Formats: sequence, structure tokens, C-alpha cells
Amino acid sequence: MEKVTVNASTSYDILIDKGILDNAGDYISAVMKSKKACVVTDDNVDRIYGERVMKSLENVGISAKKYVFPHGEASKNHTTLIGIYEFLAENNFTRSDFIIALGGGVVGDTAGYAAATFMRGIDFVQIPTTVVSQSDSSVGGKTAVNINAGKNLVGAFHQPKLVICDTDTLKTLTPEFFSDGMAEVIKHGMIKSPELFEILSTKDISENMVDIMKRNVSIKGKVVEADEREKGERMLLNFGHTLAHALEKYYNYTGIAHGHAVAVGMSVFTHIAERKGMCKAGVADKLDKLLVKCGLPITDKAPLEELYTLSLRDKKHLSSGMNIVICSDIGKSEVVKMSVEEYKNFLES
Repeated sequence: MEKVTVNASTSYDILIDKGILDNAGDYISAVMKSKKACVVTDDNVDRIYGERVMKSLENVGISAKKYVFPHGEASKNHTTLIGIYEFLAENNFTRSDFIIALGGGVVGDTAGYAAATFMRGIDFVQIPTTVVSQSDSSVGGKTAVNINAGKNLVGAFHQPKLVICDTDTLKTLTPEFFSDGMAEVIKHGMIKSPELFEILSTKDISENMVDIMKRNVSIKGKVVEADEREKGERMLLNFGHTLAHALEKYYNYTGIAHGHAVAVGMSVFTHIAERKGMCKAGVADKLDKLLVKCGLPITDKAPLEELYTLSLRDKKHLSSGMNIVICSDIGKSEVVKMSVEEYKNFLES
């Protein structure tokens, strides 16, 4: 089993291997003092893994209740959040108890935010079951829900106590959902690791998933350690996301998946950066080939004018302008500060 330790405001381990889900209770009981947990999951994940996790907790003497909400980005809202709060209160959860987030990014973000705010903060454990949640969203402590104005606009930084990544859970994903998660994996290669990018480009991805996930969480963990509150280097993890969040909002979070939107955002920004001399020639083509290999799009029909307006609502829009992530080469990235007018000209080019 691979183990990566993140040393942020609190230290925690990320466990990565095939077939470790049924031992989740053992790993959790080793780090948590409380014997009472709330497993938060969605209806899709619950159907496949819910009882296995509940049994593993029961086997080590952890009393667990389960809260299940409808799957999908549309559930990442305050209605779901309040439902979790009420469930915790009705079942007499205290500050010493904890939440287990079992599922993908929507579950992790929502359950994590509930943990960050219920009784002003309780502990939580992440058991991610998708490519995007194992490689990215379960690590680093960013939790949030969406509001009408935009994605992830209300949230908190709250680090987990433990992350358990069973790569076998990825085998139950549909090909489209698997490819969607690969956008974040490719992003990590683009911003920090030419070695990871090369593995993804030349090797069988499914046969190397444990190694790929270890590389991903190692990259994410180091960035978080250097900049936990996203004031500097952690902004690099937003590569592709400025345009992606605008695309998701344009389609009202139902017409395009997150990873597909990130793929388009990475490709579009890299092509523009190449044309403006901000990126080494040929990088955009290599990126596009890898995105296509992973079943991801590189363009979208949404009107650029509307995406520009919607992207100004993103968290990366500051009073002084926009922070845009540009990759000058594979594995080399930087945050470029632009005025609103400069950002508009960048997109129009």
C-alpha cells in the first residue's frame, strides 16, 4: 500500500492501493478516537459501496449512521447541507464525533463543508470513489457548496483526518465518468510534472492507476503544504478552471461535466498562450492529444462573450483584476495577474 503524508495545518495520511475499501474501518479506527460516525454519500455510491463501508465500521466497533442524498452537481447546495445538519442534530452527534465522506467530489465537498461548520467544526474522513476525488478534491481541505451566482462560492478550508483511496472503486465508473476525472490528473502533469504527463501519454492508464494516483496526491499535497489558503502557489491548481466554472454555470451545472469543462479550459487557454508567445510552441498540441486519448473535449460551442461575463463571477476575480494560470511548458506554470480589460483581450485573441 502506498502512503502519502500531507503536512498542512494538521498532518494526515493518504492511503492508496487496490482492494482496501473493506478494511476502511481498521484504518479509520487507528486515527479517530470517537466511536460514532456519520457516513455521508449519494444514492449511486451507496448502492455499490454503502453497506461494505458500514460493515467495516461495525467490525471495529464504530457506530455509524448513514445520510444519502441524490447524486449530481445539482445536489451540491444549501438544501443538502441543511439536511446533513438536521440529520446530525437529530441523531445527537457531538463535537467529538466525525463525518465520513464516501463518494466523489460533490459528496466530499458538501460533507466536508458540513464537517467544517457543524458545531463550528468536527473531524471528517475522505473515502473518494472517483478519479477526480482521488486525484484532487479529497486532498487539501477545500470544502464548499454552490449558490445561484456560481460554483464553490460558499465554503471553508477544513483538512480531513485521513484519506482512503481504493483504486478498485474506479472500475465501476462509466467510461465517460472515468474520462471526466482524468482532466484533473492531466492538470497536475501540466502544472508540475512532465514525468506524470509522459506516463499518461505513453502508458496504459488503467494498469498504472496506483502509481498515477500516488503521483497526483504527492503533487497536490506539496502545493497545499506550501500554500494551504490559496494565496499564492495553490492558485496553480486552478489551471483550466476559470473558463471551466463559467462553462458549468452557462450549462446550469447539468449540461457539461466538471472535468470536460476543465479540459476545454486548459486547451483554450494554452492555445491562446501559445499564440501570444506565453507558452512554448507545440505544448497545446501535446495537451490536446492527451485530452483526446482520455476521451475529453478540447472545444465547446458556448459563446465566448457569455463565458467572459460568467468568469468574472469566479473566485479568481479580485478587485484588482483576474488571476490566470498559464503553463509556459509541460510541468511549468505560473499565475498571471491581468486587469479585467487585459483578461478580455486575452480571451478575444
